[in-house]
Amino acid sequence: MVQIRRQRDVTVIALDAEYGALDQARFQDARDRLLAEAQSAEPPLVAIDLSKTSYMGSAFIEVLVRVCKRVNARNGRLVLCGVQPFCAEVLVTMRLDKIFETFPDVDEAVSELSKA
Repeated sequence: MVQIRRQRDVTVIALDAEYGALDQARFQDARDRLLAEAQSAEPPLVAIDLSKTSYMGSAFIEVLVRVCKRVNARNGRLVLCGVQPFCAEVLVTMRLDKIFETFPDVDEAVSELSKA
């Protein structure tokens, strides 16, 4: 569901394809893990890998915004990578593309964040 790893000095959070269709309990667990990582990643450099995520509902978007706020509050940086076409369209439609930096893949995201 949620896989967390370190790549250089960046915390990479990879989400499975099923993220958008989880039952309430599993969704809450995933949400809690994402928020905890946003609070504890050191340094606060986080890349969320959405390469397997083909759907973004309102609850998922709320989690992304909350994660972003937590990372920003720690003077960190959050980016999205591997954003699939439908999800990219959702971000643009909701004007969230102005909030979230996106990169084609994890390697490019990590490279960019490691420059900080």
